[in-house]
Amino acid sequence: MPTLLADAGAGSGDPDLGLLKAVNGLAADAPGWLDSLVAWTAEYGILFGLAAIGLVAWLSARRRPDAPVAVAGVLWAPLAVAVSELANLPISRLVDRPRPFVTHPELDVLVPGKEDTLSFVSDHSAMSMGVAVALFLVNRRLGLAAGALALLQGFCRLFVGVHYPTDVLGGYALATAVVLLLAPIAMAVLVPLCHALSRGALRPLVVARAAAADSGRRRQAVPAARRSGRRSGRDRNPEPERGSESDLAA
Repeated sequence: MPTLLADAGAGSGDPDLGLLKAVNGLAADAPGWLDSLVAWTAEYGILFGLAAIGLVAWLSARRRPDAPVAVAGVLWAPLAVAVSELANLPISRLVDRPRPFVTHPELDVLVPGKEDTLSFVSDHSAMSMGVAVALFLVNRRLGLAAGALALLQGFCRLFVGVHYPTDVLGGYALATAVVLLLAPIAMAVLVPLCHALSRGALRPLVVARAAAADSGRRRQAVPAARRSGRRSGRDRNPEPERGSESDLAA
């Protein structure tokens, strides 16, 4: 069946296939334990790492002065991943691109059981980049750390021989578009939701105790500062001295 993407093996000079073979060729020269480690990392390890970064981002967001807004941004990360995966369903069927090892059996496949699945776009790449971009909008350092894992994810998908480079790039582009284009709509819903949760029994999920205490101290400090200012104003306007009153009377 013809596909929207041309067969990567149509020409020997095709950079898509050439890059895939160059990276996948490293697996043939690597020891077995390294191949197994990369295969596990490509399938599960990076996703666990992204989940850990997301947990750190949530704990950090709860301590910020704008905790409800920050937590809403962190919550958008997994939701964006879910939207990206849903958007990929019709895209993958429309493109209908088989896995590279189906067309090129000479590839060294380290993750079995994917013969009946489609190649474009890479779900793992979309998930990792979706988390990275969404977290970058909330916390740049954690977003960059997640971005490094997303790039490593793309390399691992080539190493294990289950995706073309354009599959990985397509996953990155899809996730980035979903996160950035839908972020205003998502935040318009999530921010009021997090504000509402912060006023109820689920407040600890949105605002940490330390952040809540600091906010309370700031609210108490404002009236105290105002009262102090009024007292200082009265001190700056003392009653006139008696000598002055006598001089005015004279």
